[in-house]
Amino acid sequence: MIDKIVSRAPARVCLFGDHQDYLSLPIIATTIDRTIEVSAIRNNSRYFKIFKKDLGEQYDINIDNEINSNETDFLKIAIRVLRDYNCIPDKGYDIIISSTIPINSGLSSSSALIIAWINFLLNTFSTYKVSAELLAEISYRVEVIEIGNSGGKMDQYTISFGKTIFLDTLKDKVTPYDHDLCDMIIGVSNQQKDTEGLLKKLKTNALISIDLVKKKFPKFDIYNPLSYDLEKFLIELDEELRPYFRAAIGNYMITLNAQNEFNKSFLNIEKISKLMSEHHSFLKNDLKITTPEIDLMIDIADKNGSLASKIVGSGGGGSIVCLSNNKETSAKILKKFNEIGVKEAFIAKRGSGPKIIINE
Repeated sequence: MIDKIVSRAPARVCLFGDHQDYLSLPIIATTIDRTIEVSAIRNNSRYFKIFKKDLGEQYDINIDNEINSNETDFLKIAIRVLRDYNCIPDKGYDIIISSTIPINSGLSSSSALIIAWINFLLNTFSTYKVSAELLAEISYRVEVIEIGNSGGKMDQYTISFGKTIFLDTLKDKVTPYDHDLCDMIIGVSNQQKDTEGLLKKLKTNALISIDLVKKKFPKFDIYNPLSYDLEKFLIELDEELRPYFRAAIGNYMITLNAQNEFNKSFLNIEKISKLMSEHHSFLKNDLKITTPEIDLMIDIADKNGSLASKIVGSGGGGSIVCLSNNKETSAKILKKFNEIGVKEAFIAKRGSGPKIIINE
């Protein structure tokens, strides 16, 4: 009998491949040492009594009630989905949810919560041997498929595997890396992002542009760079669609080049940094997902010794990540961020995967 269980899941930072996973293109991302925690103590009721500590929100979930198909609460959706895995809650718990991950900031706090919640439910109410693959599969279904969101698979797979990974989103194939990463300075802007609205727009325009090129040039295969003739392709697209196609192709090539570096026994941070800067250029200049505050933060980081800086997540607000292999430089960038009044700034290290602690 499990009287007390704690489930934790980490934040994630996308290094390469922002706005690529929903196009079935690959990404490289890592977890960082910020986590969300679901702490559950068994009660003598038929309710999950939820308390979201950081938001001051409190509500109950009756475990005997059927979850409506139109439900939008991810915790409830997960309960419904897990019935397909013969995971059916039969006891109530008092649940406290707390987090060191900045909310709505491009660091996947929502995905981390869903994965920590699913991990709690599976370990408490099922006989499954919980794997990273299982957590990724279920959490993607809960967060994207069930409610028709526009996102891809990066968040769910990165957090579930708990490593720096290359994810082939077409085949759901994960390549993990154990390289020691340099300091990652995270700067959180004061503007919350409109994740779904922005994702839908960018995804729609990218898919339209790719489809138009395919129809005009049947030999074009986005997964085969040898089939590219970018200048010829762009001429055939309306001017408003060109940036989306250019970014899709450009960021795909950058991610492949970064993969080549990560596949080496020694990770060359200077080469990775150059590629990251090129990646950010597409995100800023073609997809236009930065804001004046994000641009200022990037500029400050670059002027104070960052090896590379880029926006993280869907954009329109959120966070940036800066690379530094010098502690003094990291501290200087952190200080400058705080001086301009960013919402939060911290130095992150590579994180680990989801964790379960039982009856301690």
